[in-house]
Amino acid sequence: MPSFKIDTSTAVVFVATAPTPKIKNKQTGEIATDHETGARMMTVGLLISDEGEGNLYQVAVPDTGVPEGLAPGMPVSVVGLKARDWENEINGKQRHGISFRAAAVVAGV
Repeated sequence: MPSFKIDTSTAVVFVATAPTPKIKNKQTGEIATDHETGARMMTVGLLISDEGEGNLYQVAVPDTGVPEGLAPGMPVSVVGLKARDWENEINGKQRHGISFRAAAVVAGV
């Protein structure tokens, strides 16, 4: 499925939730990995505010792009943020949504 770049150049971005490993399989606890590099994937909650509107996004980031010490409330910038729609069947039900991924989260602004 295609992905779309998200421009955050005029946005204010804060960490909402600290990075945690992205779980690929909840039953086995398997951690998701980047298909190209093999890096472990992390999920970071980001509050992105732009043009008077703020939204919370759960963003997948390779662990190589997540600096040590990211904590809620820290201002950050996001490198290579993209959105991608997804669709699959879970427990016999058709599900769909939008996932967010970034190359890196950089502490400070």
